[in-house]
Amino acid sequence: MHSQARRKFWIIASLLAPALAIYTVFMIYPLVGTLQTTFYQTDGKLQVFAGLDNYRKLFFEPLFSHQLLNALGNNFYFFFIHMLVQNPIGIALAAVLSVPTLRFKGLFRSIFFLPTMLSVVVVGFIWQLILSPLWGVSSGLLGALHLGFLFKPWLGLEGTALTTLSLMSVWQNIGIPMMLIYAALLSIPDEILDAARIDGANGWELFWGTKLPLIMPTIALTAILTFIGNFNAFDLVFATQGALGLPNFSTDILGTFMFRTFFGNNLQQGDLNLGATIAMVMFFIILVGVSIYLFVVQRRITSYQL
Repeated sequence: MHSQARRKFWIIASLLAPALAIYTVFMIYPLVGTLQTTFYQTDGKLQVFAGLDNYRKLFFEPLFSHQLLNALGNNFYFFFIHMLVQNPIGIALAAVLSVPTLRFKGLFRSIFFLPTMLSVVVVGFIWQLILSPLWGVSSGLLGALHLGFLFKPWLGLEGTALTTLSLMSVWQNIGIPMMLIYAALLSIPDEILDAARIDGANGWELFWGTKLPLIMPTIALTAILTFIGNFNAFDLVFATQGALGLPNFSTDILGTFMFRTFFGNNLQQGDLNLGATIAMVMFFIILVGVSIYLFVVQRRITSYQL
């Protein structure tokens, strides 16, 4: 019996070893290296131990703390727009696609998911062409609909740039929650749905009373994936508004703040130690969010299902 347990252990270890080695090389080692970098400062060509001085500088020196608070606030706004717009629309689209009598489902799925497959640079360029006050088509389209008074240079105004950028990201990524929820809806056993129909539930009651509670774990998973993706966001903002989060840092998020601090720009010299510190702050924010999901939300969902 003891030899069988040992043999089983070595089989499991041999299967896990390649994945664990790859994860260690590409995830754990860079993470530990980044954390170590935050405790040093550059003195000429030397790295000098500085303790928590980089964290003190980031959180308490006005030059960096104001940028951090601004980027953090923009990141939360970016996240809330996705939660309030992207995920509900994704759920609605998935619910419509799951209707058995709907025709051309494959075509609709492809159309809704197509923006997700586009390059971020292409998405940014497309929307800049559409929204440009000089050569964009949005002004003409609104004028044709007698809504020309609504036209503004949305990406060029501080009050509208972040919202516009968030909605651009929603348009690009709405296919992800749609497909996750759609797969969850298709996995609901037909017996449960047939029982609800026998009890007299119509289509609306069937969704809200039967389907929605059963897909709650997937909705919660979609929410935490949205949180992780939004607090790792960088590429769309950088491709559209640059590393400074134009105009006037109104679209600056943690990703662009970290990039600008790490590599430097016209306004400041690059600081790899401080840039690594911002990266670790981003990591800990995501860690807290994932921990809340795992130890609070997921536990409640599991206990409810049991």
